[in-house]
Amino acid sequence: MKLNKKTLFQIHSWIGIKLSILFFIVCFSGTLATLSNEMDWLFYPGMRATGNGERVSYNQLVDAVQKAYPDGAISYWVMPKEPYLNDIVYVNKQGQRHYVFVDAHTGEVRGDTTVTFQRFFRDFHYYLFMPFYQIGYFMVLVFAFFLAISLITALMFYKKWWNKLFELKSGNGKLMFFRSLHRLVGLWSVPFAILFSLTGIWYFVERTNLGKVSEISNPIPPKLENELPDPSGPVAFSYQLDYDKAAQIAQESIPGLQIRGIVPTNEVSKPIYFRGTSHVPLVRNRANRVYLDPLSYQPVMVQKAEEIPTVMYLNDIADPLHFGDWGGLTTKILWFFAGLSLSSLVLTGIWIALKRQVKKTNVKPMGSWKYINLGLALIVSGFMYSFMILRYSLSWQPLVFVGLLLGLISWLTWYIFVFRLRKTSQK
Repeated sequence: MKLNKKTLFQIHSWIGIKLSILFFIVCFSGTLATLSNEMDWLFYPGMRATGNGERVSYNQLVDAVQKAYPDGAISYWVMPKEPYLNDIVYVNKQGQRHYVFVDAHTGEVRGDTTVTFQRFFRDFHYYLFMPFYQIGYFMVLVFAFFLAISLITALMFYKKWWNKLFELKSGNGKLMFFRSLHRLVGLWSVPFAILFSLTGIWYFVERTNLGKVSEISNPIPPKLENELPDPSGPVAFSYQLDYDKAAQIAQESIPGLQIRGIVPTNEVSKPIYFRGTSHVPLVRNRANRVYLDPLSYQPVMVQKAEEIPTVMYLNDIADPLHFGDWGGLTTKILWFFAGLSLSSLVLTGIWIALKRQVKKTNVKPMGSWKYINLGLALIVSGFMYSFMILRYSLSWQPLVFVGLLLGLISWLTWYIFVFRLRKTSQK
């Protein structure tokens, strides 16, 4: 097939229009994920750190959590690098995960929830709440390739596109304006489109384990041969650990380590896992790992970011680059607006195609694909509700709120892309 200008335009339009709703969902969910921690700060007062004084000891924080949740067990502990966020301790209680907010400066438990915005939008963007995890994951990852193809065809279609970086035409009606705006926003989004597509393709390579990338990047945690029986009784083993001692040994194992996460254990055969940042820039927390024996507190495996192989390094910079959290709030806001730009390209592309349909009645840009898109949107919404009810155990208030929000979005979509365009055609 000859890739002439018409063919390039057809490929570009097919991706943006035939797959429009799912494409928008993937882009927009990732956009919201970039500032999901900040949404938690706004919505949950318990997430707002006081920032006064030094951090209290790890053991003191664990004691506070134990008093609040004596029949629970700690499965994970996050220390955000953002100074305005409190620690989050994951406590499993009667089969339900609770995200417990702990002020590291006062040692107080400030509240809890069964789901955070960060977890919700990360799950949404990772696998669309599909019950079959791999299917949802690959449905999202394939759009990294679609984004790359859409970008390449657009740049090949627009000859000398670099001369149009500051060109916005507003004459000759709305169609001309939105076509010009679509092109202008697309051109300025090129660096981010390249970044998002490349990191998305890398996730695909990791998920499929091409070239044994996954095996190299995700080493298997060591197993211990402790002969003592696993602790049992009213107090979970994760509450009995000496976190201060373990943290000190972990920081001695990796000089300069700033602990950002702890994965405790409730079994003596599994190690305590510390991860965090060091002097190596850009990499995510798990580039530095320290595994400790929960009985002797001796290191059983240490991974330093400066010593990891190239494949593992590339894997550990993918998340910071994809979500923009490597530079703090500034880069997250920049990445957020970049995501909005890409999401808006999907919407303006649909509007332009439908507007052309109004002028040329024989053109049907979506055809039967509108029913496929609608069906996919309904399926994703159904899975989302099942997660909110079954996994997150949300009360009826947020369920109603989300329902009203989806209803508003549906109405706006109909009003803009159906009602207004039909009204325009009747003039």
